[in-house]
This record gives sequence, C-alpha cells and structure tokens, in this order.
Amino acid sequence: MGPSVLPAWLQPRYRKSAYLFIYYLIQFCGHSWILTNMTVRFFSFGKDCYRMNHQVTVKTTFSVSHPHMNSMVDTFYAIGLVMRVCQSISLLELLHIYIGIESNQLFPKFLQLTERIIILFGVITSQEEVQEKYVVCVLFIFWNLLDMVRYTYSMLSVIGTSYAVLTWLSQTLWMPIYPLCVLAEAFTIYQSLPYFELFGKNSTMLPFDISTYFPYVLKLYLMMLFIGMYFTYSHLYTERKDILRGSSVKQKKM
Repeated sequence: MGPSVLPAWLQPRYRKSAYLFIYYLIQFCGHSWILTNMTVRFFSFGKDCYRMNHQVTVKTTFSVSHPHMNSMVDTFYAIGLVMRVCQSISLLELLHIYIGIESNQLFPKFLQLTERIIILFGVITSQEEVQEKYVVCVLFIFWNLLDMVRYTYSMLSVIGTSYAVLTWLSQTLWMPIYPLCVLAEAFTIYQSLPYFELFGKNSTMLPFDISTYFPYVLKLYLMMLFIGMYFTYSHLYTERKDILRGSSVKQKKM
C-alpha cells in the first residue's frame, strides 16, 4: 500500500489559502449576522412598537416616540457581543501582514483597526450611556456594509474567483462610506465626552501628581482621527487604482 495522499486543501501550499478562506468566511458570517439582525429588528421591532405606542396613545391621548427608535437604541445590547468578537478577531490581520500570508501595508491597516478598537472598546463598550445613542446604530451599519463586501471579495479572491462587479464594488463602496464612518466615530466621541467627564471613567493617575483624564485623550484622538483618515484614504485610493487596473488587464486577456 502506497503512502496516503493528503487532500489538496491540507497540502502545505494550500494551507495558507484554506486558513485565509476560513478566516474571511467567519468574518463574513459574523458581519452578515449583525447586519441582518439590525435590519430585522428595525422592521419587526418597529411594528411591535407601533402597535404598543398606538394603544398607549389611544388610552393616554398623547403621542409617543417614533416606532423604530427603540430598535435603534437597543442595537448595542442585541449585537454588541458579536461585534466585539469580530473586531477582536480582525486584529489577526496585522499578524497576517507581518508574517506575509496577506499582501497589504501594515501601517494603514494598523490605523484602520486601532481606529475601530478604540471607538468600540474605549468609547462605546466602556460607557453604557453612549451605547444607547442613535449614532452607534448608524456607525455599526457603515462598518458592517464595508466589511461584508470586503470579506466577500477577499474570500473569493483566495480561491481564485473574481467578479468584475464585486471587485469594483469592494474598491468603490468605501469612498463615500469611509468618510461617513469617520464622521460618525467623531460624533460618537463628542457625545461621550460629557459622560466621561461626569463619571471619570477610564481616568488614570500618573507619577508626580499629574492627572491624565480620558476625556483629554479622546479630544486629542478626535483631532488625530481626521489626520489618520487622510493617510488611510490616500492608501485605499492608491490600492483601488492598482486593483482595478489589474482587473481590467485580466479581462482584456480573457
């Protein structure tokens, strides 16, 4: 009996592709679940709230809030855990770039990931009052739209499958949405400042009686956020030109 032959996907040259495919698939499923959950809650919860609000209005003869507001306010409690897991796992992408299994530049990716980690864990998760803000729902929608398209494109690229429409969408959708993400992140920080100043959360004491308060750190980061957006946008735009140029060349050869 000859030596057993491993399946193609277990052979050394395919392990990297198999790993990346599984990673992208997990991220795609996570972000798809989040966006689907938010959409379903927005419509189904809104209908339930409308019925309840209508009954309350009839009995008390005064109007109540918009039917969809409760579903937006409750967004973080419904999908916050999965969002934190997905964003935490995304830090592996820095390792992917460092060890060479994913082709990208380390610094722009570092800016993108730390931007989200700081907002999600440092601002939203650590301050319960911020979790109920409508801007959190809007921010999560933007993040998940970008990630669903990005991970779909990356997942198919690993197995050598490409679609012109998907390639164009993955390299174009971020152009209007990424600046909106940064604005939403900045507005989230702005709305969180009064709560951090009031409750003093995440404040630290340094030696020599120098007090460093988290709100001051956030105000400094608020300015750096737009500087980082310029570098990230420039990198993504250059990357977009290279990918779309390469995609058009492949189509001409076919």
